[in-house]
Amino acid sequence: MNTDQAFSLLKEAGITDNIETFKQWLREGKIKATGFTVDDKALIRFMKTQTKLDKDQIIQQLKLRIKAKDAEIKGLEDLHAAQSKVLIQQRDKLYNEIGLLQIERNHLKKETINLLKENIELQDELIALKEKFFKGETNKDAPDSFSSSDIRQKLGLTKLAIDKDVITAYKELLKKAHPDHGGNEKLFHYIKTDFDQFRSNSKD
Repeated sequence: MNTDQAFSLLKEAGITDNIETFKQWLREGKIKATGFTVDDKALIRFMKTQTKLDKDQIIQQLKLRIKAKDAEIKGLEDLHAAQSKVLIQQRDKLYNEIGLLQIERNHLKKETINLLKENIELQDELIALKEKFFKGETNKDAPDSFSSSDIRQKLGLTKLAIDKDVITAYKELLKKAHPDHGGNEKLFHYIKTDFDQFRSNSKD
């Protein structure tokens, strides 16, 4: 076949559509030709070689792309595993903190309830004591009720509490018992009288 036919055959096979490349192959002897005549068998061998090279190149490129994808997937898997580990650690830490806070809240709740009960009991005792004296019942307990240690005990203070602490506790009771704050007028009067007597005795 002539060179034009050979070039057309190469184009149809998808080997090359560049005439200059075709001419270069002729000059280099990759395609054997005499003048304008090309050796048919030599051309077929050349085409098989080129086709095989193209296939090998494609396969090699595909292998490289697969390898790159595998590396990318491995990197993503490692990143996901690391992030999952951090998230699990943070979750466990948060659960522990929540548990500690719940325990602390329950403890504080119990302490608050106990303090409220103690406060109510002390106020009830004080009311009962004042009502007893108001009704003129036995005065044999009167000296103790106005003694320094008994006053501190009734107010929920220690025996070591100073007069300033006692006065502060009285004022707090007066504030709670005041009618303007929803208190009892009679109770307010009892406490006020007791308070005035304490202050009078403390000045002596």
